[in-house]
Amino acid sequence: MEKTIEQDKGKSHQEFEKLLSEDLKNRKFKEGEITTGIVSKVGKKFVFLDLGLKSEGAIPIEEFKLSKEIDKIKPGSKVEVLLEKIENVGGEVVISREKARRTNSWKKMEKAYENKEEIKGVIVSRCKGGLVVDVESCLCFLPGSQVDLLPLKNFEHLMRIPLKFECVKLDKKRGNIVLSRRAILEKIRDYDRNKAIAKIKEGDIVQGTVKNLTEWGAFIDLNGVDALLHITDISWDRINKPAELLSIGQSIKVKIIKIEEGTKKISVGVKQLTADPYEKAINKYEVGKSYEAVITKVQDYGCFAKLEDGLEGLIHQSELSWTKKNIHPGKVLSTSQKVTVQILEKNLEKRRLSLSYKNTLINPWVKFTKEHKVNDVFEGVVKNITDYALFIAIKDSELDGMIHYKDLSWSEKDTELQQYKKKQIVKYKILEIDEKKEKIRLGIKQLANDPFEFFLNKNVSDVITAVVESTSKNGIYVNVGKKDQLHLIKKNQLAKDAENARISRFAKGDKVDAMIAELDKEKRKVTLSIKALEEEQRKEAVKKYGSTDSGALLGEILGPLLQKKNKK
Repeated sequence: MEKTIEQDKGKSHQEFEKLLSEDLKNRKFKEGEITTGIVSKVGKKFVFLDLGLKSEGAIPIEEFKLSKEIDKIKPGSKVEVLLEKIENVGGEVVISREKARRTNSWKKMEKAYENKEEIKGVIVSRCKGGLVVDVESCLCFLPGSQVDLLPLKNFEHLMRIPLKFECVKLDKKRGNIVLSRRAILEKIRDYDRNKAIAKIKEGDIVQGTVKNLTEWGAFIDLNGVDALLHITDISWDRINKPAELLSIGQSIKVKIIKIEEGTKKISVGVKQLTADPYEKAINKYEVGKSYEAVITKVQDYGCFAKLEDGLEGLIHQSELSWTKKNIHPGKVLSTSQKVTVQILEKNLEKRRLSLSYKNTLINPWVKFTKEHKVNDVFEGVVKNITDYALFIAIKDSELDGMIHYKDLSWSEKDTELQQYKKKQIVKYKILEIDEKKEKIRLGIKQLANDPFEFFLNKNVSDVITAVVESTSKNGIYVNVGKKDQLHLIKKNQLAKDAENARISRFAKGDKVDAMIAELDKEKRKVTLSIKALEEEQRKEAVKKYGSTDSGALLGEILGPLLQKKNKK
């Protein structure tokens, strides 16, 4: 009997386990997911929940105290928890209320991030670079630059109070969430701005307050909307700084100039409230005529000159001097200086008045072309020396002329520059006057005859007579033509025979005949050779008086002929 009872108990136990397993299988409990449990008991340290599993789950009561839910928790209350383990080593269910709240918070944050929705949170502490925000137990990072519209040094007034934020970055893998309060404030500001802008239109005259001053303008507060008052729209007259006419807090009447469609930026003006004095003033002056003016401002690019109140024009750097092209305007004119200017151009639409100072002065180029002609010879002073030329200050003129090193001497060598010094007086000939390019080319070598002129009508193989000027180890230097240029006859060209090629047999003043062996008229190069002449003479002598087979020497053939020639 007892044995039968024991068998029945074992059988009932197996059936119960089977039914329980099937029930649990149908419920589809999964670890790591959120499920709902019913509070069965609230103890001093734990809150017990029935999840419909083999055993109840226990949650430390501190988890409810942190979230301030403990007052709402009582037997029968439904609570969402995270099922960490269905059964641990001890056969107990492991659940967490805090992790469930965090998981739900992440889901809400993901949804808010995707839809760009506002979320509520509380700033709980400071950290490097910003603040820590608690959003339903989810800790997020708030950069310092995203706290407010303007940078803040003190955040105490924002701590531990409910605030609205926008999720701007979410990295689930790293568990990073970045929030922005500034984005919310910008939306509010834009809404209020658009609401205020809708009440005004271009051309309206409104009252505003000077909010801030800069070097280039002022910001005007128009009932909560900022508008820009550029420095050029403050006054018809030119001013250096807005602070000259405006001050912070000043009430001012302005005209709406422009409202940009996309950005909704507002531009306002003060000078537009009065008639433009420029239009009336500019019609008094004619293009091409000269008027008195006063220099008001000197810049790197030119000078501003005032013809009358409210009317200024620009004298560009290029219109200051006929000769000084790259000079700073301050070295030509100075502030408050009275000058005569010529009207070059006036443009009412662009409010542009172009002036010229140099046109009221004598053009040195016109004067120079009247007083000087090509081939005229004058004296001047060496003003500057470069690697390629001399620059001559032309007498009684602001102009400079250039002498290229090739025009210094017929040798056309750059070493000729070394013979000249600054402030040295030189005589020159005018070679070219280019008024358009503003260039004057001068020359010194042109004052003397071209020594190469002697060879211009000569050809290769022509025989010339030269006079020995000096000797050297390389050969002899001879004068030809008008004796104003030396030519070297190299040692190997002095004679056909080595015995007669001795340099020592030549002395200064000796006359020698030589043949033009090479002649390049373009490059002005000539090669003289006595050897070539002797060879040519031998050929002619052999042809007329003898044969190469006879063994007669050139001296034997030509001796009698030369004696005969000398007697003559």
